[in-house]
Amino acid sequence: MNANPAPKLPLGDPPVHIKLKLSAFWSSLMFCYIYGDYFGLYAPGKMAEMIDGKMGPLGPASAGVLIGVSVMMAIPSLMVVLSLILPATANRWLNLTLGLAYAAIMAVSMPGAWPFYVFLGVIEIIVCLAIVGLAWTWPRADGAPKTFGTV
Repeated sequence: MNANPAPKLPLGDPPVHIKLKLSAFWSSLMFCYIYGDYFGLYAPGKMAEMIDGKMGPLGPASAGVLIGVSVMMAIPSLMVVLSLILPATANRWLNLTLGLAYAAIMAVSMPGAWPFYVFLGVIEIIVCLAIVGLAWTWPRADGAPKTFGTV
C-alpha cells in the first residue's frame, strides 16, 4: 500500500464550441415551448376551445393560421441543426436576428397569460437573449473574442 497517494488533478473543463452552445440553447428553447403548450392543454376551457376550432388569440384554426404557427415553430426547431452546420457569418446573423425576433414574440404573447406560461416565457426570453449574446460575441478566426461595439 502506497503511503503517499497520487494527488488528484483538478477536473478538466474543455471549451465548448460556440456552434454546440447555440444548438443547445435552441434545443432548450424548444423544450420550453413544448412544455408550455402541453401544460396549456390543462387550462380550464382550453380543450373545449380546441374542439370548437379556435386557437386562442389567433382566432379560428384555419389552414393559414396553422401554417403560420407551423412555420413559427419550425424555425427554432431547424435552428438546432442550422447552428451546427451553417458557415460562421450566416450562422451569426441568423442567430442574432432570430434570437431577437423570438424574444419579442414571447414578450408580446405573455401579458395576461397563466403564471406557468409567464414563468416559461421569462426563461424563453432569457434563452433567446443568451443566443443573441453568444452570436454577438462570436469568436474571431484569430481566437480573439469579439468585443462589444464591433460588428
